[in-house]
Amino acid sequence: MEVERLRDEMFKKEEKEKEKEKEQQEVERLRDELFKKEQEVQRLKAVVVNLQQDSHSGNTFSLLKQVTGMPPLEEKSLSNEEILRYSRQLIIPEFGVKGQLNLSKKAVLIVGCGGLGCPAAQYLAAAGIGRLGLLDYDDVELTNLQRQILHTEDKLGVPKALSAAIRISQLNSNVECIPYHFQLSYKNARQLIQQYPFFYDGFLDCSDNVPTRFLVNDACVLNGKPLVSASALRMEGQLTVYNYNGGPCYRCLYPKPPPAETVTNCSDGGVLGIVPGILGCIQALEVLKIASGIGSSYSQQMLIFDALEARFRTIKLRSKQPTCAVCGENPTVKDLIDYEKFCGSAATDQCRTLHLLTGEQRITVQEYKQLLDQGVPHILVDVRPQVEVDICKLPHSIYFPLAKLEEKNTEYMKLLQNRIITSRKEAVDETAAFPVYVICKQGNDSQKAVKILQEILDNELSTLSVKDIQGGLMAWACKIDPTFPQY
Repeated sequence: MEVERLRDEMFKKEEKEKEKEKEQQEVERLRDELFKKEQEVQRLKAVVVNLQQDSHSGNTFSLLKQVTGMPPLEEKSLSNEEILRYSRQLIIPEFGVKGQLNLSKKAVLIVGCGGLGCPAAQYLAAAGIGRLGLLDYDDVELTNLQRQILHTEDKLGVPKALSAAIRISQLNSNVECIPYHFQLSYKNARQLIQQYPFFYDGFLDCSDNVPTRFLVNDACVLNGKPLVSASALRMEGQLTVYNYNGGPCYRCLYPKPPPAETVTNCSDGGVLGIVPGILGCIQALEVLKIASGIGSSYSQQMLIFDALEARFRTIKLRSKQPTCAVCGENPTVKDLIDYEKFCGSAATDQCRTLHLLTGEQRITVQEYKQLLDQGVPHILVDVRPQVEVDICKLPHSIYFPLAKLEEKNTEYMKLLQNRIITSRKEAVDETAAFPVYVICKQGNDSQKAVKILQEILDNELSTLSVKDIQGGLMAWACKIDPTFPQY
């Protein structure tokens, strides 16, 4: 009877603990939902304020959420005001009045009002392009201001397309700005691109959004449009013009998308702000040359920019490929497809989320905080690069960069094993599996590290429990410690 009573008490206690855990999870879910709602309210307030501020200057914009038809640009002569405004380029022999009038009849669509799109839009508007389409589905964030020069602190939370349109109209009110606030997809791309004689891709780097790069390329080829494309990452950049004057398209060079886990974007790898600024200016230059009738310099060449050495070099591209799936002699791509499915990744330039581990191999930041509060002996391994560790770190973590882990560096492995041996002595039960937790910025590299550690420590897995912390240090900053730096 005593055994049954104890069993019942244990069962009730376990049920209470499960209920308490469920309640805690529901509280966390509601807290996350409330946080997102508060962010959305702040964003909408910022949009209203900025619309009110801009209406005082006489400029009003309709933020388009879908593709709408537009009338063609009317041919016109130059007014005295325009002659004065554009006088410095009117007197250039290669450009002249004819080039200026050609430019005023052109409509250019910029996909992405970011590090490349901002300077490109600014110079195209300043030069007198007739119509400027600005497409971006993101809102202005503080991290954008380091390189996306059309946006300002008072535009935080405002859709990027609207923020860019407001600034452009202040620069040149003669330019018709069309802000689009939706995601480009295979369902709307062809309809949108048909309204613009010239089209170029304005992403921060070629790895940020592979699905959209294939989408943009195929849409341009299928509609006979040139594509002025650039990318930037860390301190390097490149630029070329696809599908122009018989030159190759993007698929001619890259027939298949790279594996999603190998793609590095600016959020993961970083970028020096002026690098996309320089490439974006050259993008604008090539569009101006094409639109005014001068022609492009990079239809079959690629410009490589090395910011560290402050050097440019040009490489010749292979010619248009007869076997290309979209522009070849017997194309297999005759309409736009689902590019996210084709590439195996989302069409976004935000930090990607990998799913390499099962739920049992991961813990949440809330669960880890509970372990800290309880004083449970463990090891926390930080696998970020040194440059990120210099920004911020949890004081009780040990440093073991993923790069060193991948090469199975003996010095770091010995340090980790010594720390495990020392920490295990503090455990109440030295025979139980000792917990080793891995953390990084977003929870991606930590998953890779766990898989590597499981291989390296294969003989010790029975005495070790290796898991990663979901969401990494950014989740820690959002959900546990709001004073912890975010980057």
